Amino acid sequence: YCLFVFSRLIFGTLYPAYYSYKAVKSKDIKEYVKWMMYWIIFALFTTAETFTDIFLCWFPFYYELKIAFVAWLLSPYTKGSSLLYRKFVHPTLSSKEKEIDDCLIQAKDRSYDALVHFGKRGLNVAATAAVMAASKGQGALSERLRSFSMQDLSTIRGDSSSTVPPSVTVRTSSKQSHPKPSRSASEGTGSSGEC
Repeated sequence: YCLFVFSRLIFGTLYPAYYSYKAVKSKDIKEYVKWMMYWIIFALFTTAETFTDIFLCWFPFYYELKIAFVAWLLSPYTKGSSLLYRKFVHPTLSSKEKEIDDCLIQAKDRSYDALVHFGKRGLNVAATAAVMAASKGQGALSERLRSFSMQDLSTIRGDSSSTVPPSVTVRTSSKQSHPKPSRSASEGTGSSGEC
């Protein structure tokens, strides 16, 4: 399988891509047509192998046959891509071209409508989620603020002079400004002064 992937990458993609570049650079019409036919056949082959790989990968020499097919498409002696294009692809596409174009136009219109529809729905979902998150966040913030004590709020506010709320400070300082001497303290002072 790895040999097939490597061979297909080199011979099925990079080699034709380089010669397609040379055809564009030289502006040779015969080379343009040759490589355009190859790319159309290779695109059909890639599409078909997506399905055949599921059902035929167990078949003996399946990957080797695919390598041989890509070599046959590229060979200047067999001109496989040109042969397949002229015998099968061109007549089929020419007879069904109008139907294919109509289907593509309808699919394009539907995909645009679907994109607009899903875009609007996505924006509505995002807006609803943002509003819900903001309202939940606001509720959580108010709950958090309610849980703070006055001391926590003054610390957050940056009062470095006191970590105790002002109402508590006033009460404490009023008690300390008018101290009542206890009786035992005055007696002890008087007795110590006499000695």
